[in-house]
Parts: sequence; structure tokens; C-alpha cells
Amino acid sequence: MSTELKRGLEGVVVAESDLSYIDGDAGELIYRGYAIEELAREASYEETLYLLWHGELPTDAELTEFSQQMATARELDDGLLDIIRELADSGEEPMAALRTITSALSAYDPDSDAEFNDTEANNRKSRRITAKMPTALAAYNRLRNGNEPVAPREELSHAANFLYMLNDEEPDDVLAETFDMALVLHADHGLNASTFAAMVTASTLADLHSAVTSAIGTLSGSLHGGANADVMRMLQAIDDDELDPVAWVKDAIDRGERIAGFGHRVYNVKDPRAKILGEESEALGEAAGDTKWYEMSVAIEDYISEEKGLAPNVDFYSATTYYQMGIPIDLYTPIFAIARSGGWIAHVLEQWEDNRLIRPRAKYTGDTDAEFVPLDER
Repeated sequence: MSTELKRGLEGVVVAESDLSYIDGDAGELIYRGYAIEELAREASYEETLYLLWHGELPTDAELTEFSQQMATARELDDGLLDIIRELADSGEEPMAALRTITSALSAYDPDSDAEFNDTEANNRKSRRITAKMPTALAAYNRLRNGNEPVAPREELSHAANFLYMLNDEEPDDVLAETFDMALVLHADHGLNASTFAAMVTASTLADLHSAVTSAIGTLSGSLHGGANADVMRMLQAIDDDELDPVAWVKDAIDRGERIAGFGHRVYNVKDPRAKILGEESEALGEAAGDTKWYEMSVAIEDYISEEKGLAPNVDFYSATTYYQMGIPIDLYTPIFAIARSGGWIAHVLEQWEDNRLIRPRAKYTGDTDAEFVPLDER
């Protein structure tokens, strides 16, 4: 056994996957052979889910059937709504609430006792989990604000339906398409921390709900999923104090602070998802007649890229994109989760195709010959 230490498993290859490929030097992201730029612009989130789960893009008939299956799975049981109401009343923070809700989904899933290798049951559970998470998140947000949940509508797309349930108002085509694009961009990204957590859980033959719940807990950490909210709060602070964004960033760096939204474990150049969301952020600002958030972001990006050699990741421009869509800041990471659920599930299903318990070793650095002293002599 090799005793070479790889902190954070950096650079360690632990699995083979057909799902997504990242070229960190070229700034490329591919889902099952398709460039992310093409999928984001041309494919819906439902098409992307089908691609990840079934290995190929759907035909028109297959997409119609799949989308209908997803739509009919959106509604929540009354018991689950009671749980969501309690979480909202207690003031639970959004990611913790989503984690608890996702775990509770298994109590209402008719396939909850299916074997891990039951393909049809896994397909049904995959659709239910991914379809119900947005409904649950929207209901939680409305309840914590003193409003009743809005029931899902089957005729709306996955993206449009979430915005409708969140605001009790059907979104226009621009907002729906922008949000759909954001979901596609966040659907999968190799063996990131939350995906690996889901795989570790699944490798024990725990159920699909447990694996997704593990992933949500992992995503909740500030080093993984919370950067987009931190980016927006930073921009708000700069705007509130009417400061020059570059001067603010310089002072923050001098104080030893880390600027959220920059750097990536895999990418050595600009995250391709950031390029796309940057364009969307600019377009939303232009449509609203105020591009200040985009302009502030570009100024910060130019400075950090030139002075520190760091490029923005997906979180940097998703922040202003979501903000200009009117989405509450503390929902940014839960939205990341409802998008990434598709990728988590795809990796779990792939793990089960040829499962082996994931069980690494640690390099022991403690004593090996300590002398035991009886309790009455210590």
C-alpha cells in the first residue's frame, strides 16, 4: 500500500465515469460528450437530466413522456408539507431545511424499500426526488415569509415551475430560460465534494435518499456551495458604502480576506460556466436598464485576474444573475442543490453499476507503543 499523502484527495483518480469531463487547462466542461456551451444554449434541464440518467439525448417523444413524468411527481404529501411548515416556523436555515426535507421524502416514496439494483424503481425515485426538491424549497421560502405554498403546475417546465411556485407569478420567457440555463450549468461537475459524498454513501448500499441527503450536507459547507451568496453580499456591501469595487477588493486582500468566487480546484483558467452566466448577468442588467452589478463584477474580475492570476468560477456570476431575477440570497446554494441533484443521482446510479465500498486509508501519525496506566494511577 502506498503511503503517499494526498490531502483532500487532490489529483487522486478514484473512479471511471461516462458522465462529465473537465479540462481545467482549456476551460472545458462536457456532459456525456456534449460541450456545456451547447447544452446550456440549446437543451432544457429536462433534456439534460435525461442525458445524464439514460446516456443519450431524448427524442421528442421520449422528452415529452419524461417531462410529463417529472411534472406529475412534483406534488408533496400533506405530511411533508407539515414538516416544511415546522422547519419554516422554527427559523431553520435553507440548506439545513432542504437536507431534512430530502431525507423525509423517503417516508412518502412508494419505492423506498426497493433494492439498490432495481432499475425501474431507481428511475422513479430519481424523478420524484429531483421533481419534489424545487417544490419543497419554494414552499419553505413562502412559509417562512408568512405566505402559503403555491401548488406546482404540470404544464410549466421544471425551471419555470420553480419560479412560479416561489413568487406565485408565472415568469416571463427570459427569466424562465435564464433559470433553466443556470440549472443545466450546475447539473454535474465531475467528482466534486458533494458528488463524492453521495457516491461514498451509495457505495455502502444505502438508499438513494440517503445518498442525496449526504450530498446536500456536503454542499452546505462554505468551501463548496456557499460562495455565490458570499459574492452577492460582497457586492451589496460595496454598493451600500458607495465604494470603488477594485479599491474595496484591494483593502480586503490586504486584510487577509479571501475574495469569494475566484479560484477552483480543477480549473486553471476561467470556468466556462462563469463565461455563460456572465453574459446572462449582463443581459439581465441591460433589460432592466441598470448594469451596475455586472460592471462591478467585471471590474473585480479584471483586477484579480491581472494582479493575482485567479479566474472566476461559476459562483461569481451566478450571484448577480440570481439577484437580478429577484431570488433571495440565502436560496442560492439550495438552488445549486436542486440543479445538482440530477448529477448526484447519475453518479450514484453509475456507482451501483459496478459497486465497490469506498474505503480509503489514513496515514497514522500517532504513538505505537504507549504504556497503559491503570485508572487509579493516572
